[in-house]
Amino acid sequence: MDKQKLYTLLQKSESTKLDFKAMLSLKTESEKKELAKDVAAIANSKGGRGYIIYGVEDGTKIILGIEGNSYTEEQIQQIISQRCDPPVSVKLEIIPVDNKQVAVLTIYRSSQKPHQIRQTGIFYIRRGSTTDIARREEIAGMLQESGILNHERIVLNRVELKELNEDVINDYISKTGLTSTSENYYTLLEGVGIIGRDEDYNGYHPTVGGLLVFGYHPQLYLPHTGVRLIDKSASDKVVYFSGPIIGMLDEIEDYLRLKAAKINAKYPVAAVVEAVANATAHRDYFSLGREIVILIDNKKIEISNPGATCSDDDMQGLLEEYNPCRRNQWLYQRLLILDNKGRFFRSGAGIKKIQEAFKQHGGAKFITNEKRNLFKVVLPGMMKY
Repeated sequence: MDKQKLYTLLQKSESTKLDFKAMLSLKTESEKKELAKDVAAIANSKGGRGYIIYGVEDGTKIILGIEGNSYTEEQIQQIISQRCDPPVSVKLEIIPVDNKQVAVLTIYRSSQKPHQIRQTGIFYIRRGSTTDIARREEIAGMLQESGILNHERIVLNRVELKELNEDVINDYISKTGLTSTSENYYTLLEGVGIIGRDEDYNGYHPTVGGLLVFGYHPQLYLPHTGVRLIDKSASDKVVYFSGPIIGMLDEIEDYLRLKAAKINAKYPVAAVVEAVANATAHRDYFSLGREIVILIDNKKIEISNPGATCSDDDMQGLLEEYNPCRRNQWLYQRLLILDNKGRFFRSGAGIKKIQEAFKQHGGAKFITNEKRNLFKVVLPGMMKY
């Protein structure tokens, strides 16, 4: 790292990817555990590479310096490897500043999240400038992003197969060109992830993704998967949309088009529906306490869903990227095939198209809140048209 890069970091405040330490000491077991904990937390947090800068007082940014070259990169890597599972790649550099020396520990972006502390089994994450224990849904989200866990293919052992709509399943089989017979029907559905086997009783049950796409009433078993619409422009009217994802989107689109027609608004309803479609396909389904919410008033339409941007995507990247990270790849692929209105074909270019649709009326805002694990789209209201 050159000095200019270091000076740039020193101008910043502590964050999920940047930590300042007054001293570098690894003499005791407690200090070694603290190092592993901090490194694992930064590696588990969203974004690219992170940094711990030693010999700098947090807040004042006064350069305190460290004592000589006390530790080598190999020693620090060994300490981390013995305490983090899987190990985290790091780089140590000693840089002279103001006749003193600071140590910069670079924590490289990891594709093997989550990293766990071996001795305790705990997963850590950064919340702003604080290292904290990761919540269950955060751990699950990291496992899904790394490909270790596929949420959509979790088997719902208490749900019976009669909850799945065979007509929609047969439509999917027909569109994909698969061949189904009475002998291979359940094996085929298991193979594509619509159903799974209960190993204890050797029976079949829907998967989470199977129920969300092919189920009659998914919200009876997954109550957080509906969409709540609050229309403040209509005396705080609240509408709750339930059912399979494509059915919900049809109903939401009908509601918005009818509302636009009543006020003679030449409003780009398709762009709003696209934002809602993205929310249903890419929300964090491990977040059980919140649903997708559409808030309408005279000034704006706001769509919020659980799930900040996944992996290392940032907003500028999403606006330019046609192949973004998809949190629920299995779900997206099934919706892409089944949706006769083609609302998922534009996914990837979708955010850019939404922005263009509202360019002449104040534009669209896209907000990702990693701390609350929320993604929000704010659009101009219909009264502006």
